[in-house]
Amino acid sequence: MRQQLVTLAGGIAALALYTGILYAGAATIRDRESSATPDFVLETPDLGETEPSAEADDVPFDMTDPQASDTAPHGNQGQGGSHSTETTARAIEPQQFGLPDEVTTKPLERIEPRSPLSDTDKDKPKAPTILRQPVALAAGLIRFDKITLQLDGIEPEAAERTCESGGKSWPCGMVARTAFRNFLRARAVSCDVPEDGAGETVTAHCTVGGQDPAAWLVANGWATPMPGSPLEEQAEAARKAKLGFNGDDPRDFRETPMPFDDPSAAATMDEAAPDL
Repeated sequence: MRQQLVTLAGGIAALALYTGILYAGAATIRDRESSATPDFVLETPDLGETEPSAEADDVPFDMTDPQASDTAPHGNQGQGGSHSTETTARAIEPQQFGLPDEVTTKPLERIEPRSPLSDTDKDKPKAPTILRQPVALAAGLIRFDKITLQLDGIEPEAAERTCESGGKSWPCGMVARTAFRNFLRARAVSCDVPEDGAGETVTAHCTVGGQDPAAWLVANGWATPMPGSPLEEQAEAARKAKLGFNGDDPRDFRETPMPFDDPSAAATMDEAAPDL
């Protein structure tokens, strides 16, 4: 019986010794791993608190001191086997950051924009002005809602003008105005009105239905072109043909007189005198 107890005690002692050896080996391995890979604490300085130095501008890439890194201690090893090391920050790829050569704290200043490369308004043609509801005051003189317009290229004519033909005087100015009203027929007039010509009498070149009204008046003898105007040839042809002011009173060839002074009879004159 005693021999069995001695044998059992020896086995337990051997097992305890084996377990102690295993724990001691595990502790040794942990200490070696801790010394091989210490815990680094990287402290990054605050850029707002640091001041740039002249020497820092000359360092292109690695801003750490090699000698300081070689002689720097690896930290104090305690019982837990941990190490603490403080390192300085270094610039990584500094060429990727484009900073101005001189940084100022002045406020932003707005400068005048540059002039356009080309004058777009000058190159762009001006759109004509469309004038509606025309009222012929005389041959070549038109009244609209807010503007009175004299056709360019012809001399102004008065509605009170009289002409002599066959020893008789006839109101050629009113006849010319009636003919001009029949030509307009209340159609819209497209004119090159100056920008500063609104609200007053202006002179402009116009078209009505794609036709020049000034040229129509000269060709029918109801207007006199300005000296040097290209319409002088048409005026000479009208004089030879005895048209308009150069001819006889057209009312002599009608059975009924033309009511010149009644504006409401414009539609009746349009049907009765389509050629005037």
